[in-house]
Amino acid sequence: MGLFDYFTRKPKQTRADAPSGLSVVGITLNTPGVICPSGYHPLLDAPEVAAAVWRIADMIGSMTIHQMQNTKDGDVRVRDNLARKVDIEPWSLGTRQGWTSWITATMLSEGEAFVLPRTSGGLLMDLPPAPDARAQLRSDGTPYEVVYKGLTFDPDEVLHFRLRPDPRYPWKGMGLRVQLQSVVDSILQTSVTKQSIMTSDYKPPVIIGVNSDADLGDADLRTAFLDKIWKRNSPDEPVVIPSDLLTVTQPKYMSLSDLAIKDGVELDKKAVAGLFGVPGFMVGVGSFNRDEYNAFISGVLLPLAKIIEQELTKKLLLSADRYFRFNPRSLYAYDLKDLASIGDEQYVRGLMQGNEVRDWLGLSPLPGLDKLVILENYIPADKVGDQKKLEGADSDGSEN
Repeated sequence: MGLFDYFTRKPKQTRADAPSGLSVVGITLNTPGVICPSGYHPLLDAPEVAAAVWRIADMIGSMTIHQMQNTKDGDVRVRDNLARKVDIEPWSLGTRQGWTSWITATMLSEGEAFVLPRTSGGLLMDLPPAPDARAQLRSDGTPYEVVYKGLTFDPDEVLHFRLRPDPRYPWKGMGLRVQLQSVVDSILQTSVTKQSIMTSDYKPPVIIGVNSDADLGDADLRTAFLDKIWKRNSPDEPVVIPSDLLTVTQPKYMSLSDLAIKDGVELDKKAVAGLFGVPGFMVGVGSFNRDEYNAFISGVLLPLAKIIEQELTKKLLLSADRYFRFNPRSLYAYDLKDLASIGDEQYVRGLMQGNEVRDWLGLSPLPGLDKLVILENYIPADKVGDQKKLEGADSDGSEN
């Protein structure tokens, strides 16, 4: 079945009623179709997880989406109404940046994202996100269906973007929920501990070294000893301690360093960075490294973008020689000198036009720079044979 306007669909019964007498206590429904235990924390509650997800989503959303066509001379970009629709305004209530960012962030946090295409007269009109949609097995055991607001759709009627297919149900996206949950719980618990220590109501114990022959193993004797030596009538009254009884160097409360809070936070941040594949500096660990950053684009962002590319191509294009492709060149950490050097090399070898080089550098085109030239005299490529030094030469290349 092709694309359609889903508002014309009639609701279907999607699942049987729960058996009578069944009671469920202490659960919450966090993700559509997924029952989570009480106390479950959404992944984005952790600032480090949110930072990684949002950075990846924003970077993928910033890439333009090109519609390409295979030709005998290579793949060329197609600029038609469909290409503009997908790249500029796929969703009537947003832009491509926000639309693509939502798809990416939902895949990363939930494992899969759904978009329900709307058509009119055979033309694609809108690609609205379906945040509450879910995929489930059919009651007869045949391949899955997608349920959204009481309506049931076949898989080929929905754009279904999935991250890391589930081993048991390959049509479902698994994402990173299971692997990240323990890290998120640790991050949130660390945050609670830190806040408790920083509040005035919390007073960690003071550790005192005692040099005494008294038996302080007994609780009553220990209490009597403290009342005699340490107890004061007023908070402003100094503590007077016999020099031969106690040795106090510097009484102080335990700090965050003593509790290894900082080390625990750094380990959690590194765990988040490792699971998402983002450089450490994106979640607050380490410093920027250009090689690491560029490897992140090639090894993490482009595979995620490929999921979106292939689903759009599979469901939206009928032509076998056309496909959608993200343009990642603007994401890489290029130095302006590197771009200029590469452009100069390509220009003098006749592989790029002058205006293409200017476009790389963010400059407007100029007249006369829309032709290919060759090194030496910088003449058009189709005029290479008209050079004066070649005029009058014999077939063997010698001068007359």
